[in-house]
Amino acid sequence: MELSRLTTTVPKEYVHRASHAEVFLTSCEKIGENTFTITGQWPRAHTFFHTSDGRNHDHLQAVETIRQIGIFLAHSEFGIPLGHQFVMRDISATTYPEHLGIGNSPSDLTIETVFTKQRNETILGVDIVIRRDEHVVAVGDGHFTCVSPAAYRRLRSGALTTAIDYHPTNQTPSDFGRTLPIDLVLAPTDRPSVWRLNPDPSHPVMFEHGGDHMPGMVLLEAARQAACALLPPGICVLPTTTVNRYQRYAEFGAPCWIEAVELPLQQPGMFSAQVTGHQDDQQVFTTQLIGRRVPGPRTFLADRMEGVPAGPPLAVPVPSTVATRIGT
Repeated sequence: MELSRLTTTVPKEYVHRASHAEVFLTSCEKIGENTFTITGQWPRAHTFFHTSDGRNHDHLQAVETIRQIGIFLAHSEFGIPLGHQFVMRDISATTYPEHLGIGNSPSDLTIETVFTKQRNETILGVDIVIRRDEHVVAVGDGHFTCVSPAAYRRLRSGALTTAIDYHPTNQTPSDFGRTLPIDLVLAPTDRPSVWRLNPDPSHPVMFEHGGDHMPGMVLLEAARQAACALLPPGICVLPTTTVNRYQRYAEFGAPCWIEAVELPLQQPGMFSAQVTGHQDDQQVFTTQLIGRRVPGPRTFLADRMEGVPAGPPLAVPVPSTVATRIGT
């Protein structure tokens, strides 16, 4: 008996994921020399990628899909062997919330993709348009370089044995646009609008496939949470555009300081911020974020903990050299 072709994901190794559940691509068809039609699927519910009200697919899920497309095409269509490392240079996306509502079934995606090469083919990239039911739900692009295993070992030999200096805090997740304490990635400092990067290394999505430095998606989540924290309690930002540029690795073994500054924006109901990360007196990344002001989520313990006093979160002093450099 011959079975019809059934829907499945692309190989998880081709998008550098350990779990099939975190693979959002399902097939690929080559249309031209550098153009492809890729299909994908976003689940109705995801443990991490979700909006504050749970009704829409998440902006960062679209960014993660762009990341997966670039890696997948490099491996499957352009001869980059498995085992090579990908160094992200930039990744940006604009999403359209009016077409991102979660329905009664998973969202099937059609993704028009152009693969690009720059600077004597050393910089690879993708330009994508994501559609669902003929509606454009996201557009974006990303650029990266590839590093062989041997070159990566030479590049990262001093960082392979370090660990994340993680300390749980008792902050309210809803102040950062989240519902679960495990999703928080920022720790307070003694200066407003400056935080220490503090993700839980046991997080099942952010650290799903291991590594020797902070994943780029952790930095983007830090940018989103920092932007939410600039807003009054009970309000958070639903990102619609992020422009993200990476200057260097964020190492596990040294504090990474996250600063957020509100940017002027003459659009009612909208909010914009610039978020930067610094480590060892060097800029790690920058994110410019635009989004809608929306009601923030209630923390999942809000009802149970009502009336139970909680001590203030421990504020970590920001070193004076850092404070001077980032202008706080």
